Amino acid sequence: MTDRLRPIPPEDWTAAQRGAAEDIIAGPRGALYGPFVPLLRSPELMTHVQQLGEYLRYRSAIGVRLSELAILVTAREWDQQVEWAIHAPIALQVGIPQDVVDAIARRERPAALLVDEAVVYDFCLELQRTRRVSDRVYADALALFGEQGVVDLMGVNGYYTFLAMVMNTARTAAPASSAAPLPD
Repeated sequence: MTDRLRPIPPEDWTAAQRGAAEDIIAGPRGALYGPFVPLLRSPELMTHVQQLGEYLRYRSAIGVRLSELAILVTAREWDQQVEWAIHAPIALQVGIPQDVVDAIARRERPAALLVDEAVVYDFCLELQRTRRVSDRVYADALALFGEQGVVDLMGVNGYYTFLAMVMNTARTAAPASSAAPLPD
């Protein structure tokens, strides 16, 4: 499949696109890649999306390790190769075991999850598949993470679902990665 919204050469950027791109490049991401390539067509939207993502990815109340787990579940549910290629290696670096990553890739429940990982996995899977969260799973998440953590967990799911929609529609190509692509 051909990438529908390929990178715009920097010399062709509008002033608004240049400003939005430079903000991303100067931030913790350090480059314009993945979903920000198609989003550059709407620089104001891209700026707001980037700010939300920066909070959810780097500073959420559930922490980076659990955010990365939630991102993997979301990427798998949306068959999103770009997010998988980017975040599977990061998940491993922040402490998500390889067997957990591999099970998620196969659409299987990982056999060995820590308590907090199991709560995040169940929450994300229910939210992604049924579009709601049961009372039991909500109560488990609330007990572990508090209201802010539950809201941030919902935010991670929604944000990465949005990015998956953008990249699946744009047919954004996955970058080179140490992670194996998601199986069909």
